[in-house]
Amino acid sequence: MKKNNFSLKIEQIISFFKLMKKNEVDFNKSADLMFKTLRKKNKIIFCGNGGSAADSSHAVAELVGRYIKKKRKPLSAISLNENSATLTALSNDFGYKFIFSRQLEGLGRKNDLLFAISTSGKSKNILEAIKVAKKLKIKTIMLTGDNSFKADLVNVCIKVPAKRVDRIQELHIAIIHLLSEYLDGLF
Repeated sequence: MKKNNFSLKIEQIISFFKLMKKNEVDFNKSADLMFKTLRKKNKIIFCGNGGSAADSSHAVAELVGRYIKKKRKPLSAISLNENSATLTALSNDFGYKFIFSRQLEGLGRKNDLLFAISTSGKSKNILEAIKVAKKLKIKTIMLTGDNSFKADLVNVCIKVPAKRVDRIQELHIAIIHLLSEYLDGLF
């Protein structure tokens, strides 16, 4: 039987979390932008593909439901990943590249916030949603990995310090939980 190196893997994961201290400025900018969006009665619109779609749904559950605080009003957030009929119709009729941007055109309003999640930073449907958000004057946050995504395409970009998809996703969920905890304390 092959040795699994559990302790070594845990140490590697911990080292990635320690490197996230470099994300503090962008984390704080994101937290502030999310707070201001919600305070002004606008909504946060999440989207992602695959594991990032799951993170998108998870983030919405924390905001609409609750995070830690027992009593808190629901915060206005939606995930563009949830409706399989809409996703398949848009994919079939317009192409997969437009599954988020088309929804954003219908649901997004000026001063809403698009929170896009992409481990690679290359997802065409995410990049298209960011383009549409700019046209609609919807602010943007990108949560991604250590990649070539151009941070100037969005208002705030959090690039977690990992290149492997699994490590990126572990760091993404930590960011989502920390943002949820921050907002939980303000509402």
